[in-house]
Amino acid sequence: MCRWLGYFGNPVRLEELVYNSQHSLVEQSRNARLTSHLMNADGFGVGWYGTGEGPGRYRSVAPAWNDANLQELCAHIESPLFLAHVRATTGTPVQETNCHPFRHGRWLFVHNGFIADYDRLHRELLLAVNPELFPNIRGTTDSELMFHLALTFGLDSDPLGALERMAGFVEETGRRNDVERPLQMTVGVSDGERLYAARYASDQEANSLYVTNDVQDVRELYPEETRFQHLGDEARAVVSEPLGELPGVWREVPPGSALIVQPGADEEVPFRPQPYATPASMSSRQTSP
Repeated sequence: MCRWLGYFGNPVRLEELVYNSQHSLVEQSRNARLTSHLMNADGFGVGWYGTGEGPGRYRSVAPAWNDANLQELCAHIESPLFLAHVRATTGTPVQETNCHPFRHGRWLFVHNGFIADYDRLHRELLLAVNPELFPNIRGTTDSELMFHLALTFGLDSDPLGALERMAGFVEETGRRNDVERPLQMTVGVSDGERLYAARYASDQEANSLYVTNDVQDVRELYPEETRFQHLGDEARAVVSEPLGELPGVWREVPPGSALIVQPGADEEVPFRPQPYATPASMSSRQTSP
């Protein structure tokens, strides 16, 4: 399984989370703890929001620990909102177009998990993507397809609802094709203003997801830790697995939950896949015996 992180708050250098933490994302790329895939060496990517229009992005098929350009960029790029990902393929090729984050307009998307029996479901799922979005699909992963289904189902206007409709459509398509547990996912999504995350799996244990506790509480717990002093009160990190081992810094996001990390109060809400009927799925039902 892949590993990813998202950060929202006052601007920080990417290296603080990608490299400099005790169990940083780069460390997780070669020694993950909360997954059966100890190494995530099938490519990586970072996407960030800065002074340019839309998000910047850098991706490579190299292992994250072996890319000097990544280290150089992370040491100099400062951003208030970014996503980073290290990949362990579940069967699709190791190529740059299959590396996360995926990007469309102002949106960035990362995913850890899989669509079960993807080879069998791929065509039917792909036909549900809005034709106007279709040219933006450059790779072959289930993750990129999930992103474009969410865009098709209203990500711009209703982010969590679109993710729920995407999950519901994947599950309905899978079960119609005798796939018992179609979906395993944690996802991170951003429009440059908020960070959305969700943890869900179809009738199975969901992959791990954690979020930092309130920064003010963490400072009170560890007044001697200078690394927490420069973080703003709204700073949050959402991660596949904790970046360190200090008690009280991290809490697990419950399965079947979603987060909205935003200016002001954050939100944690239930994540419930919703039905979504597309013309392709309706046609499939009508022609089924």
